[in-house]
Amino acid sequence: MPALALRGGRLRSYRRTLAARDFRLLWLGSSLSLTGDGMTFVALSWLVLSQPDGTRRLGLLAVCYTLPVFAGGLLAGPVLDRFDKRHVLAADSVVRGIAVASIPVAASMGEMPMVLPFTVAAVYGLFKMVPLAGFPAVIPDLVPAGQREAANALESASFSVAGMIGPALGGALIGVIGAEGVLALDAASYVVFAAMAVAVRRPLRVRPSAPSPVPRAGASVLSLFRDRVLVVTTLAFMAFNVAEGMLLVVGPWLAKHQLPGGAQALGLLLTALAAGELLGAAAAGARRPRTRPIVAIALVQLVAATGFLAVALAPHTLPVAAGFLMIGLFSAPMTVWAQSLRMDRIPAPLRGRGFAVLRTLMQATPPLGAVCATPLLDGGLLVPAAVAMTLIAAVPGLVLLAAGRHLK
Repeated sequence: MPALALRGGRLRSYRRTLAARDFRLLWLGSSLSLTGDGMTFVALSWLVLSQPDGTRRLGLLAVCYTLPVFAGGLLAGPVLDRFDKRHVLAADSVVRGIAVASIPVAASMGEMPMVLPFTVAAVYGLFKMVPLAGFPAVIPDLVPAGQREAANALESASFSVAGMIGPALGGALIGVIGAEGVLALDAASYVVFAAMAVAVRRPLRVRPSAPSPVPRAGASVLSLFRDRVLVVTTLAFMAFNVAEGMLLVVGPWLAKHQLPGGAQALGLLLTALAAGELLGAAAAGARRPRTRPIVAIALVQLVAATGFLAVALAPHTLPVAAGFLMIGLFSAPMTVWAQSLRMDRIPAPLRGRGFAVLRTLMQATPPLGAVCATPLLDGGLLVPAAVAMTLIAAVPGLVLLAAGRHLK
C-alpha cells in the first residue's frame, strides 16, 4: 500500500503539471517538433552517407549540426529576455521549418545540391538554443515552484520520447517515402509547434520595474560564473557532451559499416538511447535526490560513462544497444536535477540569458567530440574510440564528486 500511494503521488504530480493549459500546449508542441527532429537527423545522415566519401562527410554534418549552437546561443538569451518568449519560439519554428523544407522542395525540382544537407544542419544548430533555453526559462512562469521537478522531467521526457520515436520512424520511412519525404514531415511539425506557441495565453515576457542599462545586464549574466556550483556542473556537462558528440558520429558509422540492418540499426540505437532517457527522466522527476543534488549528478554521470564502452562490442547489435540504453538511463537524471538546481540559483530577469549561456556552453562541446571521433573511425579504431568516450565522460564526474562535497 505505501508503495502504491507513493506511485499515485508521483502520477498526481505529473497530472497537476499537465493540467496547466499553457504549459501543456508548449510541451505537446515541443514534443511533436522534437519527434520530427529525430527523424531529420537520420534522414540527413543517410543523405550524407550516400555521398562520395560519406564517412568523413558525416563528421562534417555533426559539426554543422552542433558548432553553430555557440553563436546562436549568445544571441538567443538577450532575445528571449527582451521579447515575449511565445513569439520567439514561434519565429524559431518558422525559420527552421523553412530550412528543413528546402531539401524536399529542391529534390522535387531536380537534383539536390550536395551542400544543402550541411546548410540545413547549420541553420538547425544556429537556432537550436532558442527552444533549448526558452522552454526551461518559461517553466517557472507556467507552473508553481513545487511542480518544477515534474515539469523538468516532462521536458526531458519529451526529448526522450521524441528521440525514441523519431529515429525509429525516420529509419523506417526512409525506405518508404525517401529521406526527402521524412524531412517534409519534420517541416510540418515545426508549423504545429509555432501555432501552439502562439496559442499560449499568458504573456511570457519579464517586465522589470525599472529598466537596466545593457552593460549592467551583461555584467549580471557574467556574475553567474561566480556561482561555483553553476560553474562546476556546467564544466562536467560540457565534458560529457564531448563524449556524446563522438557518439553522434559513432552511431551512424556503426549502422553503416558494422551492424546489420542499416538505417534500421541506427534507428534502434537512437531509440535505445531515448528509451533510457525516458525512464531516467521519469524516475528523477518523481522525487528529489536523497543526497545533495551535485553529488547525485556526479554519481549518475559516472555510471552513464560506462555505457560508452559497449560500442566496442560491435558487430553484436543488442549489447551495443544496451550501452546506448544505459547512457540514456543515467544521463537523464543529470539533466533534470541540474536544471532544477539552475532554476533555484538564476534570478528570474536573467533566466533567458542564463539558460542560454549555460546551455550554449554545454551544447558547444559536441563538435569537438565529432572532430575527435572521425579520424579514429576512418582508421578503423573503434575500441580506442570507445575508451576515449568513456574517459572523457567519467573523469569530470570524479572531479565533480570530489568538489561537490564542499560546495553549497
